[in-house]
Amino acid sequence: MATLNRGPLHRVLPGWALASVMGLTLFAAPAARAQVPPTPSEVAKYTGLHAAAHRGEVAKIEKLVATKSDVNTRDAHGRTPLHVATFARQRDAIRALAKAGANLELLESDRYDAVTIAAVADDYDTLRVLLSLGASAKLTTSRYDGTALIAAAHLGHDGVVKQLIAAGAPLDHVNNLHWTALIESIVLGNGGPRHQEVLRALLAAGASTQLTDRQGTTPLALARSRGYATMVQMLEQAVAK
Repeated sequence: MATLNRGPLHRVLPGWALASVMGLTLFAAPAARAQVPPTPSEVAKYTGLHAAAHRGEVAKIEKLVATKSDVNTRDAHGRTPLHVATFARQRDAIRALAKAGANLELLESDRYDAVTIAAVADDYDTLRVLLSLGASAKLTTSRYDGTALIAAAHLGHDGVVKQLIAAGAPLDHVNNLHWTALIESIVLGNGGPRHQEVLRALLAAGASTQLTDRQGTTPLALARSRGYATMVQMLEQAVAK
C-alpha cells in the first residue's frame, strides 16, 4: 500500500482524483489552499504600497512612488504590492503599479506570479488587465513547476484558458506530476461543461493528444477510464485527424 503526500494542487486538491490516477492509496490532511492571499491580520498590518495596493488607492500609490518607495517591496510571504492588488482585484492599482515600473513576473513565496493568481481565481477581468500591461502567460510557476494554463485547465476556468492560449501560454508544458494542461482538464476535472470547453479550446489550439501521464496513459484512455463520454468523443476526433 502506497501513501502519497504531495501537498495541495493550485487552489484545492481533489485527492480522490490524484489517488485514482496514480493507483495509490492517499492519506492526506484536509485540502488546503496552495495560494495564500493576505489574511485579515496581515492586511491590518500593511503600510505603504502594500496597504495602498490592497485598498486600490491609486493617488497614494503615485505619491509613494514619487518619494522613491520600492514598488517591488515584499511582505513576509514574499508578496509584492502587485500580488496584493491582484488578490484584491484592484485593477486600477495594478495599472498604477505597472506604470511605476513594477515587475510583473515576480513570484511570491509559493512561486505564484500575478497571472497565475488571477487564473486560479477565475478572475477574467484582472487577467485581461495584466496581460494588456505585458505580463507573461509563459512563466513556470507553483511548487508543481506548472503554468497558469495548467492551473486554469485543472479548475475548468474556460474563459481564462482561452485568454492564456491567446497570450501564447505553452500548450504542452509538462509539470512535475507529468501532466499537461490537457491531461489536467481530464484527470482533475469533473467531465462537466466547463472542463469540456477547456479541452475543446486546448484541442483547437493544437495541444498534444499524444503526451502521456507518468504511467504512459494517453488523454483518450484517461477520459475513457472516467466515463467522460463527451471528452472521449472530442479526443477520438482529434486523434483521428
